[in-house]
Amino acid sequence: MKTLSDYMNDSSVAHLQMPLREVKAIRLMKYEKTKDMTPAERVACTNKSIEEAQEKYGFKFKIAASAK
Repeated sequence: MKTLSDYMNDSSVAHLQMPLREVKAIRLMKYEKTKDMTPAERVACTNKSIEEAQEKYGFKFKIAASAK
């Protein structure tokens, strides 16, 4: 599995300035991880990532009334 450093040095990313290069590298990592997933698997993966971020950083997301 490629690391963030590998993606940062990828030819499609290396020419970009640093903040944008990091964002692009993270997006490529996420794409590679989820490209072969079904939509349901992708949603489950995203939900898991959100839950992990909530626990790690103490985020409190509010669910919109229209989403309930």
